[in-house]
Order: sequence, then structure tokens, then C-alpha cells
Amino acid sequence: MTDTTTDTPRIYVACLASYNAGILHGKWIDATDAEAIREEIQEMLIWSPCPGAEEWAIHDYKGFGSLRLGESEDIDRVAELGALIDEYGEAFAAYANHVGVDYATEESFQDAYCGEWDSEEAYAEDLFDELYAHDLPDHIAPYIDYGAFARDLFINDYFSVENNSGVYVFCSC
Repeated sequence: MTDTTTDTPRIYVACLASYNAGILHGKWIDATDAEAIREEIQEMLIWSPCPGAEEWAIHDYKGFGSLRLGESEDIDRVAELGALIDEYGEAFAAYANHVGVDYATEESFQDAYCGEWDSEEAYAEDLFDELYAHDLPDHIAPYIDYGAFARDLFINDYFSVENNSGVYVFCSC
């Protein structure tokens, strides 16, 4: 298998006739356009060392973040997920993994995504300051318990997914 480094989500599609014959034959394909994926799969099958090859499977993937793909995933859904991850990055993959790929749409992601923060408490502090700081006397500010505020926010109204540099924050509303 040859793979070139890219940020675009990609799938490695293997010819099952070749695989069953003990031959590795497949192709890395950019996974953001369903029609292009289908064309590339057909091209790979045409060049199979096993005449009449028709069946294929996804044997590997890159650029899908925390999402896991099965070997017989629906190409339309793979392309949709790939395009959304290509556009929104790991945040979309984390969201889809948390809510389930069947429920992760561009619209639901845009409605829920609040951004990337160092921690849940950092998000809570920024949110509190945005909503209430202008009305809060300076002498009271040191008494605000941002940890408790974060705990309350993330019980029902928000959820977060950890990443390498902090958390992605999403509204549950």
C-alpha cells in the first residue's frame, strides 16, 4: 500500500478477489466525493490481477480523526463524512463520534459547535464573562466559582470532547 501524506480524508479500498487469492491490490482514494470514489473503485477493480473482480472493501482510512469506518461503509456516507471533516477538521469528527455518525449533519454540527478551548472551565469563564461581566461589580468578580459554573453547564446543556490541545465544546440544546 502506498500512501501520500495529506490532510484530506482518504480510504484504502481493496479488491476482495485479489485479497482472497493472497494478493494485495487496492488504492488510496480521496474520500470527499462519492462519484469520484465510485469511479476510482471501478478503475482499481478493472486493473485487478484477478479477472472479473467485482467486490471491494475498505481496508484502511486516514484523516477521519476519531471516527471508525467499517469495511463495507456506504460510499455516500463516507464521502459526506469525509467532506465535512475536510471542511471542519477534527472538531466534526469528534462531534460525529460523540453523537453518532447517523445523527451528525453539517447543520447539527454548526448549531452545536461552540469552539475549541483549553478546558471546560476556560469555556465557562469566557461564557460567564461574556454574559455577566459587564453587570458585575469588580469587587465581586474574585468570588465567582468558574469550576462550579462549568460543572453545571456541562451536566446537561453542553458537552466536550478532548483533543490534543484542550477540548471541543458543543451545546446540547
